[in-house]
Formats: sequence, C-alpha cells, structure tokens
Amino acid sequence: MHSHSPITSGRLFLAIALAALAGNVASCRQAPRPPAPTLEKPLALFDGHADIGAVLKSGAVVEDPAAGALIIEGGGANMWFATDEGFFVWKRLKGDFIVSARVGFAGQGVEAHRKIGWMARSTMDPGSAHASAVVHGDGLTSLQYRRTPGTDTEEIKLPFSGADQIQLERRGGAFIMSAARFGEPYASERIEGIGLGDEILVGLFVCSHNAEVVEKATFTNVRVTIPAAENFVPYQDTIGGTIELLDVDTGKRTAVLRSDRPIQAPNWTRDGRFLIYNADGLLYRFELATGKASKIDTGAATSNNNDHVLSFDGKRLGISHQSAVDVGESIISTLPVKGGAPRRVTTKAPSYLHGWSPDGRFLVYTGGRGENFDVYRIPVKGGDEVRLTDAPGLDDGPEYTPDGRFIYFNSARTGDMRIWRMAPDGSGQEPVTSGEFHDWFPHVSPDGRRIVFLSFGKDVAADDHPFYKRVYIRMMPTDGSSGPKVIAYVYGGQGTINVPSWSPDSKKVAFVSNSK
Repeated sequence: MHSHSPITSGRLFLAIALAALAGNVASCRQAPRPPAPTLEKPLALFDGHADIGAVLKSGAVVEDPAAGALIIEGGGANMWFATDEGFFVWKRLKGDFIVSARVGFAGQGVEAHRKIGWMARSTMDPGSAHASAVVHGDGLTSLQYRRTPGTDTEEIKLPFSGADQIQLERRGGAFIMSAARFGEPYASERIEGIGLGDEILVGLFVCSHNAEVVEKATFTNVRVTIPAAENFVPYQDTIGGTIELLDVDTGKRTAVLRSDRPIQAPNWTRDGRFLIYNADGLLYRFELATGKASKIDTGAATSNNNDHVLSFDGKRLGISHQSAVDVGESIISTLPVKGGAPRRVTTKAPSYLHGWSPDGRFLVYTGGRGENFDVYRIPVKGGDEVRLTDAPGLDDGPEYTPDGRFIYFNSARTGDMRIWRMAPDGSGQEPVTSGEFHDWFPHVSPDGRRIVFLSFGKDVAADDHPFYKRVYIRMMPTDGSSGPKVIAYVYGGQGTINVPSWSPDSKKVAFVSNSK
C-alpha cells in the first residue's frame, strides 16, 4: 500500500498555510501589480552596457519590443588567453542566480570562433576572472573560465554543438552552465573555485573574434532569476511569481503579470479575455487587454488550492478548497465563473479537482481514501463517487480530452511518474510517456491535437511536485506520432501549470515562473 507520499504531506502543508493566510487578509490579499517592465522590456533587466578592453570597433545594444528581444553588436579581437575584448550588457548580482536566454547569431558571420553567451565577471577589467556560458560561430558550446585575474582562460566543452538555449547559474561556490538545442533537455557542466567575489557583473556578451569586424546576435526569452534559498521551508517560505504566456510553436515567452506574493495556476477563460489564477488562497481574474486583476467572489471558500478548473462551456468554475467542516481537508465545490456561493460536490475528503467532462456532467479528481490516492469521478450535482484507478502508488492530475474519449492523468505506479490515459470508465489504462523525467499534470489542447505537461528531474521524488525547481514544460502530439519536446525552460514547479491553461485557439499556454 502507498502511504504518506510527499504529495500527501505537501497538500497537508498547503492546507495549513492557506488556513494561516485566511486569518491575515489585511496584509496579503492584494491583487498583484501591473506587468513588470523589467520583463516586458529586457534591457531594463540590466544595469549597464559597455565595451570590454580596447576594442577597435565599438559594440551596441538595442531592444526589439515586438519580439521581446535584445540585439547586441560586439567587436573585439578575442575573449581568451589573459585578456578579453567584446561588448557586455551587465547587471550587478549578489549570491545565487540563474540567467537564461535563447541565443543566435545574426547573419553569416566572419569568424568561426566568434562568441556569444552569458558571462559572470568580477570587473570590466579585460583580465578579470570570469565564468562564461559560450556558443561559438561554428557551434562549439563550452563553459569557459579564468580562475584568477590575468591568467589564461580554460574551458570545458559540452558533448554537443550548436546550442541556442543557454543558462548560467551560480549555486553556492559553483558556476553551472546548461545548454541545449531548443526543444531538447539541458546538458550541464560545472566549475568550482572561481574567485569572483559576492557582488559581480552578470550579463550577455558578443565577441567578434576579429578586431576589424562587428558581429550581431539576438537574445530572446531573457530571464534573470533569483532562486529560493537552499534552506527554504516548503509551504512556509515563498518567493514571487510571474504569469507568462508561451507560444507553443515558437517558444516565445511573454510576461504579463508579476507579483511579489506567490501566485499559481493560471487558466484561460473560453473567450480568451481573462486568466484565472490563485493567490493567497483566493482566486483572481486578470484581464489581458488592460492588465487589471480583480478578486473573484468565492463566498466562504477563502482557502482555495491551485486546482481550479473551468467547465468546457466556460460558465462554471470548479474549485478545491479547505473545508470549514472537514478541518484541514480539501473538498470540491462549483460556482458561477464570475463568482458566487460555492456548492459542495464531494462528501469525502481530501479531494483535489483536476478535470471537468466536456458535457458538463462529471468532475474527475484525486481522492485520498485510506492509504492511497486515486482518480475518482463524481456527478457535478453530487452523488456517489466512482473509483477509476486502483494501482498502488499515486494517481493524480486527471483531465478529459475535449472529445470526451479519454482521461489523461499522471501515475507513479511504475516507480517513475508518467503520463497515462484511460477511457472515461477507467478501462484501457496505458502509459503515454517514458524516459528520464517525472511527468506531471497533462493538459490537452482545445483542438485535441497536443498535450503539454510539466517535467521534473530525477532529483525529485516520483510522487512529489515541489516548488522552486528547474523544470521543463514539454509538449507532444496526442496521436503519439512523435515524442515530447521541451517548449519552456523554467524555474518553478508546484503551481507552474497545475490546471488546464491552453488558450482557446490552441496556440498558447499560460504558466507561472518564480523568482525573488
């Protein structure tokens, strides 16, 4: 029998945290502020920009607001040996950080070893110690570093070439480079013992590797993340969040709402005008056109989980929330999408909502009954629940396909968390994903063609989905014609994409990333 899994404990902690928040409305029940200019205008993420070294031809940086991109031009004879030349766009950072971007050279270029990427260095001095995540014009991808000022640069080559997704992280005393061809998981290398000091310059650079030439590169999805402290206490210590819109075909990310409070689980209304999300145990409606957020009246349900689901016709909202009767336990209720008194559906607890049937007649959810968590179905009007899964191990995240033929869910029954699917009556259960990750929360596009889900690394237990991890949002066709590909490289986890979050046109998904 499966007992007291991390998710069980996590949801219990969440219930306690929400109950505490409910008693402190004055300090935390405020709608998040308007869109963050530092994410809408990537140049505002940085403190300055300048040439490094005595370059023959100066570099420059401009912003492309329509693409959310930085276009950087840089000259310089080289960034190697004991001195560097090039153009650097930098930000002062202390402590741990994660910086990431999608990168690419513009044009054919001149030198095979022209370089772009992320750099962390002590000073603007050409001989400064540094750690850099670098992509060369010929595709060479490497972690390059100068241990002490004025010494020769060294490098660790990654096992592939041609990366266009680059990340540089400082974690304690280590610098970690992660890189990928967009769509693939990261490969990583790390180096320790680089004495840069606490406050350093971190940013994007371009070096032409030819003093007579200026090269140009484009940087999109530029993100500067300050992660949670390594000793943070889950469900007690929190950091802020950003709601982002992700174009699933191009990978372009657009930040639309930033909060210093933890925000979670956005889902898109059927008319495409609003996102509904969770913050401090309450639900909010965010209008995409105006950037305004307003609280949804959920009556006595003031400690809501991040498991809210819209009916397929968009008229009703299903919620999981802490019951005033079953203290510390989650129950499921429904209410009008614009707000109102919740009507209780489940009589047993704990119950965590995840899906609404296309015909509006049933809800599917995860229920903890005895020593196991399984998938259940219940009529929207209430009544007897039907158990759909009974395998040992956690079954979670059930969601109907738009045509009603299948229910997708995630299950740890094999020892790894995988995406599964079954018929609406629970028959024909079969795995959909396999491989090196733990996969959670499948969401099928409105057109029924694709499925997105969250993938954790094996550093996380199969039956846990914690906050503040390096995770992927992956996508695959529902017909199984090809395997999953990464469409977003995210710092997040719990609350990132717990609920159905597709846009009505099946072109975008909404999700939450995290940063201090």
